[in-house]
Amino acid sequence: MQRTHFSAEEARKIVTGFDLRKLPADFYDNPYPYYHALRDLDPVHRMPDGSFFLSRYQDLLAVYKDTATFSSDKKKEFKPKLGDSPIYEHHTTSLVFSDPPAHTRVRRLMAAALTPRHIAAMEAGLEALVGGLLDKMEAKGEVDLVDDYAGAIPVEIIGNLLGVPQGQRESLREWSLLVLGALEPVLTPAQLDRASRAIVEMEHYLGKVIDDRRRNPGDPDTDMLSRLIAGENGEQLEPKELMHNCIFLLNAGHETTTNLIGNGLVALQEWPEQKARLIAEPELIKTAVEEFLRMESSNQLGNRLATCNTEIGGVKIPAQSFVTLGIGAANRDPEQFTDPDQMDITRAPNRHLAFGSGIHQCVGMALGRLEGRVAIGRFLERFPNYTLLPGVQRGGRARFRGFLHAPARVRP
Repeated sequence: MQRTHFSAEEARKIVTGFDLRKLPADFYDNPYPYYHALRDLDPVHRMPDGSFFLSRYQDLLAVYKDTATFSSDKKKEFKPKLGDSPIYEHHTTSLVFSDPPAHTRVRRLMAAALTPRHIAAMEAGLEALVGGLLDKMEAKGEVDLVDDYAGAIPVEIIGNLLGVPQGQRESLREWSLLVLGALEPVLTPAQLDRASRAIVEMEHYLGKVIDDRRRNPGDPDTDMLSRLIAGENGEQLEPKELMHNCIFLLNAGHETTTNLIGNGLVALQEWPEQKARLIAEPELIKTAVEEFLRMESSNQLGNRLATCNTEIGGVKIPAQSFVTLGIGAANRDPEQFTDPDQMDITRAPNRHLAFGSGIHQCVGMALGRLEGRVAIGRFLERFPNYTLLPGVQRGGRARFRGFLHAPARVRP
């Protein structure tokens, strides 16, 4: 079981020197003792660069709701870090890093392609995809839960949504890891170069798909790209907006769902009594998925910029200060969640912040939940006795929490 708290003396030392730009190696495997120390001793923590790290649930909720005071626009933050690079253009054009009115217009068009009716229509295809992957895994016996399963599902689902040809999806996961890796607190020149090259390759790749879809529109009920191209009520995305938000969908929809499935399956091995109960009561899969999202949030960190002098939790925040939202910390806040470090697959209510809150709440969260329920539920139904093998490897990132590899032995 993971350690959840430092001693009182350790906690004081941790809080005094905590800096996202100089994280200790063990933070990447287990950030939760650090989060607990910050939340207990310095919940609005000022870091050496003058930015603030928030770790309390109610503070995050207040920031999410006040979009006038706390901006999601990342141009000022990313310019010194990313320069005039393709990755800078991407991350400052996509939906998640924009403010109203641009955010409102783009989100409305994307949400129109992800209605409950459209998502419900995907379930049969998702079931078939999962069934096929499970058949292949059973034939192999020893598998990688990430490569062979968790990472394979969202690639196909998002690929289908955008109508990406079946034989042209093999690079999507690698591109996703590179592009989202550029959001880490510290970035080396080599990482910046690889992320920018990934964007250029994705633009070239998707440019052909978009051009083909303009000439040959698909069924708007099943083809999200055709809906995005057509727009709604005479309103359309500009070409650059369309390109970068398609890249955003491929990356965000892939990474967060991969992590949800992988984190859930590994966590169940760490909580065998919860695993046994879920196998015995499969109808609990809905609340179980919410608990996986809470305890091991795929997205651990968010960022905002204070647009004016303000205050959080009694601490003065100067205008133009950068604020980091500790999502993983807030989701284990004992003021909001009883026994927050204990997995409880029946937990209700469970108002976690894994998908954010307010106007920036994840536009694809219903699809992610569906993928998580079907993928984890069907896996347990087929392989209730699966075991992890040596070589389980965390992703090594602070912002996105997941596994690069999770070798396992599966048997019915």
